[in-house]
Amino acid sequence: MQWKIHGERPIYENSWVNLWLTDVETPDGNRWEHHVVKLRHLAVAAVINERREILMMWRHRFITDAWAWELPMGLVEEGETPAEAAAREVLEETGWRSGPIKPLIYAEPANGITDSQHHVFRADGATYQGPPTEKNESDRIEWIPLADVRGMIDRREIVSSGSLVGLLYVLMDEAIR
Repeated sequence: MQWKIHGERPIYENSWVNLWLTDVETPDGNRWEHHVVKLRHLAVAAVINERREILMMWRHRFITDAWAWELPMGLVEEGETPAEAAAREVLEETGWRSGPIKPLIYAEPANGITDSQHHVFRADGATYQGPPTEKNESDRIEWIPLADVRGMIDRREIVSSGSLVGLLYVLMDEAIR
């Protein structure tokens, strides 16, 4: 059943997050203002080398005060395609230049409250260019064996939805090859 939108208005906006109120009507005739978080789109990169290892970063996220492994990822900048953003983020955050980027999977992680789009890409191979230029992204950058990823997920060492979506798809893809 499709909800009807009668209008919307911003109540807070900045370059990171925008909060809107959307006047909606459900099929049963109820009508109210629904909060919607509007975010810039995210590009995520799953970079896999010839040894079946994936490039990951050990990060602290202050919002949840938690450490976890993540794939390189970042916001798509104005005038940039998601694929270009994914390749740029890999280089900036890890110091590795990815091989050719190809689409892996698309996800909308919380589409009941946000319009956030996650564009996840895969790259086979990378060339080390030097230290990362983004100094505030991670404590460690490592190539993690794909065989270890499932256990890391089970132990909650990987919790970011962008990373999980990409990694689970990679694992599924590898299992059926």
